[in-house]
Amino acid sequence: MLALSPWNGTPPALAQAEPAAVPELQRAVPRSDAEITLSFAPIVQAVSPSVVNVYATRVEQQAASPFANDPFFSRFFGEQYFQSRPRQSQSLGSGVIVDAAGVILTNRHVIEGATDVRIALSDGREFAVDIVIEDADTDLAVLRVRDAEGVEFAAMQFADSDNLLVGDLVLAIGNPFGVGQTVTSGIVSALARTGVEATDYEFFIQTDAAINPGNSGGALVDMAGRLVGINTAIYSQTGGSVGIGFAIPANMARLVAEAGVTGGAIVRPWFGAKMQAVNSDIAASLGMTAPHGALITETAPGGPAERAGFQSGDVILSIDGYRVDDPSAFNFRLATRAVGETAQLERLRGGATDTITLAVETAPQPAENATVTIEGNSRFAGVTVRQLDPALAESKGLPYDATGVIVTAIEPGSEAEAMGLNIDDVILQLNDTVIADAQKFLQTASQRVRTWQIILQRDGRVSRAIVSG
Repeated sequence: MLALSPWNGTPPALAQAEPAAVPELQRAVPRSDAEITLSFAPIVQAVSPSVVNVYATRVEQQAASPFANDPFFSRFFGEQYFQSRPRQSQSLGSGVIVDAAGVILTNRHVIEGATDVRIALSDGREFAVDIVIEDADTDLAVLRVRDAEGVEFAAMQFADSDNLLVGDLVLAIGNPFGVGQTVTSGIVSALARTGVEATDYEFFIQTDAAINPGNSGGALVDMAGRLVGINTAIYSQTGGSVGIGFAIPANMARLVAEAGVTGGAIVRPWFGAKMQAVNSDIAASLGMTAPHGALITETAPGGPAERAGFQSGDVILSIDGYRVDDPSAFNFRLATRAVGETAQLERLRGGATDTITLAVETAPQPAENATVTIEGNSRFAGVTVRQLDPALAESKGLPYDATGVIVTAIEPGSEAEAMGLNIDDVILQLNDTVIADAQKFLQTASQRVRTWQIILQRDGRVSRAIVSG
């Protein structure tokens, strides 16, 4: 069981305060009593000002009675008696200052749905912050101090997380259980862990440094006082630390932080292929001595993978010399490459290996008329849809040749919400009209008819519904 907090081109350099000289990290085993009695205190004192507490407030609708959904009681007492009431809830997490102007990196699940977010520094000062980026793909978020004039914040330096080795000493800094800033020590237990969270870029650092609820978004620090990861999740059946904690590597976190500093969007490469892990049976059939790599099962027509010469049945063994154990590892490695550069991919095909040069590029931008919002006097008013393309279909787990339009947004309180449409519904047909693109949906949904027969796909199932016009 995973227990997640909270508690209930070269990319631009980050504008940081002038950092102290960082010595080259030398790994050595203690050889004397004097070495064993050495302290982590100098590191903690240097980095603690860069770790903050994050307070997120949410306004939730709470039913006034446990019988609110019972039709008998609703008719007997009247629906007004059971109307939901707003209730404030607060969650607590941690964050790391990554820019001297007051830019903070934390976990998305710490601030998700929050209506008000504040941070508290280690010296007790509090600041209101704005949410700049929420990135569901990595479970990271970027915050910026709202009124930071005249204040210079202590920013933590990023380390190259690819230099981490299993057995390296690390410190976890955060605010577990709301008791205040706390430091725990441990080692890197494993690297490149997957299957931890349902994110697109699973490639976690595992540590036995105690991480508890409230630590999410806090810093995992190396012995040079640099940020090597953002603490994100724990494995626990009790909600407390059992020595299995996970952190997002700094090389991924840095990309999100830089987008937040510059105010730009997160731009990620697109490979254009579906893959699966190589298990023992597949490895044996391919003549591999051990199972590892990402097996391509399908390529997007005209996508980067197909144009580079990849095809179904190929196995990607490494990228730029870094071993690829599964599709998650490949996705992480590619996501940390700069768009416009090239990457060297080691490929296995027909028992032989070769190296393919891949141009790192983004998915094609949708056409201007590929997204529409229905307004006015329509049963679909308030819904925004986008027509499917190969890149969008891949991100939603759909076939590359999938057709129709997918719901991307629904205005609260709108006719579309009352109808029961959900985000990620794929609308295939309205009455007798096949919805092939966004403009066809706009033209059809804007009509006034007595009833609508809707054929849509939801959670992999195609269903039919009839609603009034």
